[in-house]
Amino acid sequence: MCGILAVFGCVDCSQAKRARIIELSRRLRHRGPDWSGLHSEQDCYLAHQRLAIVDPASGDQPLYNEDKTIIVTVNGEIYNHKALREQLKSHSFNTGSDCEVIAHLYEEYGEDFVHMLDGMFSFVLLDTRDKSYIAARDAIGITPLYIGWGLDGSVWFASEMKALSDDCEQFMTFLPGHIYSSKTGGLRRWYNPTWYSERIPSTPYDPLVLRHAFEKAVIKRLMTDVPFGVLLSGGLDSSLVAAVASRHLIDSEAYCQWGSQLHTFCIGLKGSPDLVAAREVADYLGTRHHEFYFTVQEGIDALEEVIYHIETYDVTTIRASTPMFLMSRKIKSLGVKMVLSGEGSDEIFGGYLYFHKAPNKEELHEETCRKIKALHLYDCLRANKSTSAWGLEARVPFLDKEFINVAMSIDPKWKMIKRDIGRIEKWVLRNAFDDDEKPYLPKHILYRQKEQFSDGVGYSWIDGLKDHANKEVTDSMLTNANFVYPENTPATKEAYYYRKIFEKFFPKNAARLTVPGGPSVACSTAKAVEWDASWSKNLDPSGRAALGVHTAAY
Repeated sequence: MCGILAVFGCVDCSQAKRARIIELSRRLRHRGPDWSGLHSEQDCYLAHQRLAIVDPASGDQPLYNEDKTIIVTVNGEIYNHKALREQLKSHSFNTGSDCEVIAHLYEEYGEDFVHMLDGMFSFVLLDTRDKSYIAARDAIGITPLYIGWGLDGSVWFASEMKALSDDCEQFMTFLPGHIYSSKTGGLRRWYNPTWYSERIPSTPYDPLVLRHAFEKAVIKRLMTDVPFGVLLSGGLDSSLVAAVASRHLIDSEAYCQWGSQLHTFCIGLKGSPDLVAAREVADYLGTRHHEFYFTVQEGIDALEEVIYHIETYDVTTIRASTPMFLMSRKIKSLGVKMVLSGEGSDEIFGGYLYFHKAPNKEELHEETCRKIKALHLYDCLRANKSTSAWGLEARVPFLDKEFINVAMSIDPKWKMIKRDIGRIEKWVLRNAFDDDEKPYLPKHILYRQKEQFSDGVGYSWIDGLKDHANKEVTDSMLTNANFVYPENTPATKEAYYYRKIFEKFFPKNAARLTVPGGPSVACSTAKAVEWDASWSKNLDPSGRAALGVHTAAY
């Protein structure tokens, strides 16, 4: 991942302003420690902090078209850049960067090209010919982006809130699947898939179609010029990513540079469920497995730094981000710069344990749609920012546009959990990879109960966080929480503790409003809490809060 910062329409164009932009861009250097770039054009600035993954030698940014009238700063990966280059044969490319196609596509098609990009991205582009500019974010919001407005009328864009929060009067999360155009002065949605309307699909379930779509999604993400691996928790999603990557590595371009043995990584408290399961999967697949440990105290000590980097006070996101943050530091120390990860599957297939209580296929499908639309506020935010904190890039094949279209077109009756006939959560995905002739995974791993990452690293992790918060937050503090924090009032001492840390780094009201709120059980939306009356008395985002479902429920 890289870090981008762009500012348009500054009243002050002095050397001091340039220095200020450089200073703010430097706050994103953790995202891109390999090189820094800045293009200034009168009252416009486009800054970039680069993490070099594709074409490390010549792909420094900002990037330009042939005559340098179009400038673009990009955070992301464009997996179909070679195919797009074939469509742009009349253009001359300056680098081997996958992101350079954006400048040339704009030159060829104007603003209506974003749907052609297959990848994860946030970018800002300046057209110096008429001083117009656009900004866009990928379909699901895998990469982060914020938009802000200064008192001088300037418009700001940044990968992380910390680069613009001090200098903007107002700011907000830039919506996924949207484009901003200075010509119209507003956001419009460029991503309009069929599932977005939440209409109930009726396509029959075909396990091979689903399997092939996922394999294709993993293979395209093996595009890299640097060492890489897979985050392997031992759960279904990460294990499938590892299994497919391991099976197809020998046929990829990465094989020529990095060999055929896949590296896998796992973290947990000693004796945790994830460590045991991940080791078994790694042994089965024959990967070079790296096992990292952390203690509850080490996690607690890292909380302030974690919240600063992930920019949220959401409880479940912080619980899961902390071990991922610690693991990413260990992975980067080994010289690895890119990892594949399993985020998105639970939202697409109804994998969270609360989906056991979905009353019918219609409500299940609508809930999966709501969950996918909110991913940029939760798991995408966690996976991106907790890895980017250490200059590590996370790629998420389950959130491939084509794969989502296939998975979300399946009649949701196949996603309904029916324990009486052996259909547990995510049965359609498990069944698609249940191959007796050439097994991808051992059966008991393929059908392992869902564990949320914050639970799987060790149940005492969450218990330890709650104990720590109980010592730091008094009963009186929680009683008066609605006066201190009238928006998204914390309902527990743990939530209060995180909110207090967040407010120290991001005190503005605009920052508070970037974080979602509302009741949740086992990661549900507020709407799904209505599925079981007992859940309203046990509102906790842990999977173990799914009473009557999780084998270790509390």
